[in-house]
Amino acid sequence: MSCRTKPSRSKDFLANPDNARQLVTGAYNKNLDYETYAFSWIGVTSITSDDADKGSTPGDNGTDKHQLDNLDFVSSSLSFNEVWKSRYGGIGRANKAIFYLDQFNIDANLKSRYIGEVKFLRALWYFDLVRCFGGVPIITTEIDINDEETVNNTVYIRKSKQETYAQIESDLVDAIDRLPLKSGYAPQDLGKVTKGAAQALLAKVYLYQEKWQQAYDMAGNVITSGEYALLGDYAQVWRQVGENKSESIFEIQATLTNGITDYTNVQGPRGNPDLGWGFNTPSESLMNAYEPGDLRKEATIIFVPSVLWDGQVAPTTLTNPRYNYKAYHSSIAEDWDNNKSVTAKNVRVLKYSDLLLIRAEAAFHIGNTGEALDRINEIRNRAGLADAGAVTLQSIWKERRLEMAMEHDRWFDLVRTGQAASAMAANGKNFIVGRHEVFPIPQEQISASGGRLAQNPGYN
Repeated sequence: MSCRTKPSRSKDFLANPDNARQLVTGAYNKNLDYETYAFSWIGVTSITSDDADKGSTPGDNGTDKHQLDNLDFVSSSLSFNEVWKSRYGGIGRANKAIFYLDQFNIDANLKSRYIGEVKFLRALWYFDLVRCFGGVPIITTEIDINDEETVNNTVYIRKSKQETYAQIESDLVDAIDRLPLKSGYAPQDLGKVTKGAAQALLAKVYLYQEKWQQAYDMAGNVITSGEYALLGDYAQVWRQVGENKSESIFEIQATLTNGITDYTNVQGPRGNPDLGWGFNTPSESLMNAYEPGDLRKEATIIFVPSVLWDGQVAPTTLTNPRYNYKAYHSSIAEDWDNNKSVTAKNVRVLKYSDLLLIRAEAAFHIGNTGEALDRINEIRNRAGLADAGAVTLQSIWKERRLEMAMEHDRWFDLVRTGQAASAMAANGKNFIVGRHEVFPIPQEQISASGGRLAQNPGYN
């Protein structure tokens, strides 16, 4: 939510066309905030799952990460509140941008593209919210914070899960019509939201709603566009050398001067040498899930002791036996200015391999097992594995786990596929069916609403 600019100031603001670009940049930059994709997001999407443990040291709880690891979800949790606040902060920026972009006297095609970029971002944040909390308040316009009636009836009233997904779909369908292909951007605009990114996110949104034919078709649009391909070396996907390359569909863009706050620092190896806080360590369950010869294992998990890809050593003086390789930022082979808190490492949000997996899962559900097998084998071959002779839903889910390990999808995949209770039980944790499918609405937000925001079932 954001309040409107005063009329006199608005006239001056609209007189400068560069302000249109700055509004869009401001929406993108919300993804760089600590509250958006760093510690809290890592906690609720990864530490909760069977892919990862809390890590760090037994005495360092990371405020509430020990609770997340134990599935002890409480409405007072800092992490849930930061996820909520950061997404609505981004949505507020998006709404403001759309409100003013309509009024700028700039090139019509550029204006339309800007609106498409911002609508994608708004859809992405709502997708995060609906996966975490279920149905949430839907705010798509500038709201005057002094308009108590509108605030009470819009900002503080939850819509249904179905209505939330409908809003996400609406934004993405519109964005698809407005955005160019990846190849249609000038080199200086590399990393901006593309038509393929909007199609990819829409395919994922369809998958989560079990709209199998639509997920299949939309993923197919991305695959047949000729804009994307798997990188030859899986290990390079999350390194600087792989940024914005053929496998990248959408990444959070980071530079040394405008980086993602503490994403790598939170997950960096802890101990001597001190490379980070040591949280979100790959679990024994994940380690044991790989087949012999799967190249993804060594590319996903830093084993202690070992020599890292850049020649650095992970010695026995580190605190934990395993760390997240995908979050590792090299201080000697990648852009580095000795600031662990803000790094130039991009965070991958949508990858081509994700789309192949979406296509495979949707294909299986509509009876096209041949297509599903082809896509799974494409991924397996890149991982150094032999073709599978047949495919099942369980084998597709397993490939998804291994391909996307430590990439913030595992918890949501367990929930949407109904595997959460059994997977958590195998890890000695109690997933409560009917409660843990969603997280609690943050108590701070319920209090701010005067009790208007309804809590999710099973939570106080």
